[in-house]
Amino acid sequence: MSTRRFRNLFLLFGIVAVIGMLLTFDVSYEELLSNLVRAGVYLPLILLLWLFVYLINTLSWYIIVRSSGDVSTLSFSRLYKLTVSAFSLNYVTPVGLMGGEPYRIMELTPYVGVERATSSVILYVMMHICSHFLFWISAVVLYVMCYHVNWEMGIVLSLIILFCLLLGILFVKGYRHGMAVACIRLGSKIPFLKKRAIRFAEKYRDRLEGIDRQISLLHRQRKSTFYGALLLEYLARVVSCGEIWLILNVLTTDVSFMKCFLILAFSSLLANLLFFMPMQVGGREGGLALAVSGLSLSGAYGVYTALITRVRELFWVVIGLGLMKIGNKKRK
Repeated sequence: MSTRRFRNLFLLFGIVAVIGMLLTFDVSYEELLSNLVRAGVYLPLILLLWLFVYLINTLSWYIIVRSSGDVSTLSFSRLYKLTVSAFSLNYVTPVGLMGGEPYRIMELTPYVGVERATSSVILYVMMHICSHFLFWISAVVLYVMCYHVNWEMGIVLSLIILFCLLLGILFVKGYRHGMAVACIRLGSKIPFLKKRAIRFAEKYRDRLEGIDRQISLLHRQRKSTFYGALLLEYLARVVSCGEIWLILNVLTTDVSFMKCFLILAFSSLLANLLFFMPMQVGGREGGLALAVSGLSLSGAYGVYTALITRVRELFWVVIGLGLMKIGNKKRK
């Protein structure tokens, strides 16, 4: 199937998902409109903030792609377009990364080849996930420094640290030895995927090993690029805390950026545990409500924050889906 047809399939799935979520919105349209009016000038600022968040994400991916060879035919603006569209697909796809990352590989392959496209996307996803681990660990440390911790909260925070460290160790091994072959081996142990995974591994063994070599090469020989990309992804998490600060300032002036950091960290942790839901429906709202109330703010603030955040996501999803059909030049 051609790239154009695959792109249309991605687009069609995204449109269907957006329509479905609009029809199942958990508030009336009159209430939604009144809340948007209440946000006032803060709403366009929130939408604009994510222009810069995606810019940081794109820069992280760009230095990973550039580290493995020439990228003279690939402009930063095109990579930015692919970044926005890929995140849009991830928002509306169940199990998170099942939509945006294949789209990234498909669109990047004509510019750098399938091995470099695949390895750069895998590396970027690993960086993106690891930045969440650092974000959550930072939030635990910040909470311990600023708040009294009873034994119940101590157990919860300890479990969060343990969860992040265990997954962090797994990712470090992936950086050192590659992830492509390991993922295929994992698939070969799943009953319904076993035969297909084995056939795929046998057919594309050389290509998979080449992808893993490029992944491990970045960690061994280009540490400045490795840590630079990771730092940029972490910075994107911190900048996105500004969204929570802007939303809560609609309701109260008694909120600090530090509290917004903690709210986003703990709510995103709960939402990512429900990764199988499109746009993390339910997990985001519940996580924000719990995180806000846990910091001695009204739980209603969390509900309002989740509502505005959901509107922002829908706004950028529509933009990302629209960008999928713009500026697509044919390349050999």
